[in-house]
Amino acid sequence: MASPSALGTLETVVTNALTLISQLEATVTDLQKNPSSPSESTTSTPPPQETTTTTPLDALSLAHDSATLIKAHSTKISLLIINAPFTPTAITKVLRELLAGPVPALASAVQLCQPSRYTHTISSDLAWRCARVLKELSELLSKIPKDGKILTDEKKNAGAGAAAGKGSIATTGVLWAACDEVMGFAKRGFAGNLVHKVEQFRDTLKDVMEELKEWGEEEDEDEDDDEEDEEDEDDDDVAEVTEGVKNAQISDVDNTQAMLDDWMNSSQQHIPRDDPDKIRERLESCLRKLRLTTLLYQATVKRRLKLLSQQPPTDATIPGRLDEVMTILKRMPDRFSNVALAFYDLDPAEIDRLVDQCFFDAFAVSELLFLRWDGQKDEFSDWALKFQVEIKKG
Repeated sequence: MASPSALGTLETVVTNALTLISQLEATVTDLQKNPSSPSESTTSTPPPQETTTTTPLDALSLAHDSATLIKAHSTKISLLIINAPFTPTAITKVLRELLAGPVPALASAVQLCQPSRYTHTISSDLAWRCARVLKELSELLSKIPKDGKILTDEKKNAGAGAAAGKGSIATTGVLWAACDEVMGFAKRGFAGNLVHKVEQFRDTLKDVMEELKEWGEEEDEDEDDDEEDEEDEDDDDVAEVTEGVKNAQISDVDNTQAMLDDWMNSSQQHIPRDDPDKIRERLESCLRKLRLTTLLYQATVKRRLKLLSQQPPTDATIPGRLDEVMTILKRMPDRFSNVALAFYDLDPAEIDRLVDQCFFDAFAVSELLFLRWDGQKDEFSDWALKFQVEIKKG
């Protein structure tokens, strides 16, 4: 049996640990939401100090090392609380090591990852990942027994969704995954993370392009029928749905909704053969420019982002320029999705308005990236001029 004094010490250390982690998680979350105006830490643990005689600390390396240690220490704790004999002194030792080093260091990494040096994109992404590590670590520590006995099988093996919450093993697995996310993010480095995000945006853009292509190739099966037959079929469909709704009981609400959804989906519009609003002409123009835009994403990765170092740039103007570019590259896939919806609605005015927005954004990116990071022209500059000419065409 563990001594009462050892158990009392363990309980105090666990309480202190949970309090500190909660404070650090709040600070890190605030930094994620407001990266340009970091709040002062609510704890007495300041970020590591830099001296004029040393190079600035690398926030990503610090985050990587901290997450690695948190994963290792959490593994020890996870094993100690499920294997006999229960040793509170051993758990207390591991907890103190956690609180003395990796836990505050992880929060410090987020504080060091300033947008003015690392960009808002990387600063926010790192903060989100580190906050998740702290949250999952807190959940694991809250499972440390206070009665001097190892966890029961139920508290150890319960899966996600269990009435009493997931067990310690599942909790440890989630924490490991969160730590791995931080380590992977840090390993990609400054340029690597920007490349990774832009490639994700490009893939989404390609998906939108493929969906629009498929939609443009579809034709209504009944286009050859005369108008009277179409009207009769529509009347029959409406009558069927109306009759179904009228006869539905309250218990059949879900089935009725499904019936309505099926009917709405079956009436999706396609480009009519006479095409009075020149939807197909607009679609072909949009797809051509959309393909050009995906090439812009690829060129951005190859000719601009991959030229950056894995360390944040020393030129203070580059992070701000990158943030402008990343903001536009991030919103374009969503805007093109809205363009697709306008095509599905066969709304020429809305199509024109949204398409203009999208290609104005693409033009803006080519302008922002026209020169290399050192201010000189290169092959991309020549390509950007041709891109701008093509994107302006009707």
